[in-house]
Amino acid sequence: MSGASAPVKGARPEGASSEADASRKVRDMFTQIAPRYDLLNHLLSFELDRLWRARAAKCLRPILKRPDAVVLDLCCGTGDLALALGNAGEARILGADFAHTMLVRARLKIQLAPRHSGWPPRVPVPFFEADALCLPFADASFDLVTSAFGFRNLANYEAGLGEIYRVLKPGGTIAILEFAEPPQGFLGDLYRWYFTRVLPRIGWLISGHRSAYTYLPKSVSRFFRPLELAAVLGRVGYQSVEVREWTMGTVALHTATRKTES
Repeated sequence: MSGASAPVKGARPEGASSEADASRKVRDMFTQIAPRYDLLNHLLSFELDRLWRARAAKCLRPILKRPDAVVLDLCCGTGDLALALGNAGEARILGADFAHTMLVRARLKIQLAPRHSGWPPRVPVPFFEADALCLPFADASFDLVTSAFGFRNLANYEAGLGEIYRVLKPGGTIAILEFAEPPQGFLGDLYRWYFTRVLPRIGWLISGHRSAYTYLPKSVSRFFRPLELAAVLGRVGYQSVEVREWTMGTVALHTATRKTES
């Protein structure tokens, strides 16, 4: 799938020999790049990452507008999607990530958010240090589980989808915002040139961490294409799967629901 000869099972940073090793390497990588993470996200995407998150939140607004809804932003990083979700409605937002340094920045960002974003200073967003493959939440806890540019880094994709399914309420929604390989053609080739040649060099120069920004394009290349991920969602048990592709097919939002109880 996605240009790889073997089925895609999960993220595999260079040198990873097992799922546990892959998970450890990904955690270590994000721990190291946390100080420059937001700057590089905005710079390398030409600020489009803000637009993608805001657009995703807009698509999810029917759920976010419900004051009784409980939402988990998984692989939340420094909290940008959690903030966008909070701005879009009245739902209670929680965040979870397994990189402690990312969560430190997320908590600070949310504390400062009312001063510059217009988000009413309601109950602060709680953040949990947790592995997406073994979440510390009870079954059927959430109306919505989201992940923006983090799901691709899980060591086992189907296990991650299964764990999300477990914590979703019957009828609850999963929303995955991820990078995708664009179609062949001039614009797609230009994107691939930038993504594989230019982006890693800028990321390395600013962050001082070379492997993280060579890992990024490789991880996207071997990840599911949008229709492949849609098929995996259906295989795991989700229904009503929808795919929205944005920005020349370089980003996709997948939404689906957990089956209601019969």
